[in-house]
Amino acid sequence: MNRRDFVLAATATTLLPAAAWAKTNYKPGLVQAELAAGKTVFLDFTASWCSTCQSQGRTIASLKAANPAYEQAISFIDVDWDQYRGADLTKALRIPRRSTLVVLKGSQELGRIVAGTGRSQIQQLMDVALGAATS
Repeated sequence: MNRRDFVLAATATTLLPAAAWAKTNYKPGLVQAELAAGKTVFLDFTASWCSTCQSQGRTIASLKAANPAYEQAISFIDVDWDQYRGADLTKALRIPRRSTLVVLKGSQELGRIVAGTGRSQIQQLMDVALGAATS
């Protein structure tokens, strides 16, 4: 393989999975609409300046890239902590801080991680969400 082909291949494999990492940004009413539609919702209360949030985001993206079923079955929603820390959703779920991950289905909370960055811990939460979404 020549250098040009290598660079093109490396770029393609780097950029293509990025589409699978996309999340929906929260807007008021979005979570309720997704839940009413029967979807399993994975909320990521995040801040752009938060290193713990960034670590969680990288792990979530990596897990999604490794298993496309997550992206297909689960509604991933980013909630900007700086904008929505005082929002009704944040209060109703009693979110203590940024870097909180929550899985919801119907009227139930199925799991939560607060400030955890371990791959196995995040994968376990995503597997709970996947199980709820596919059952």
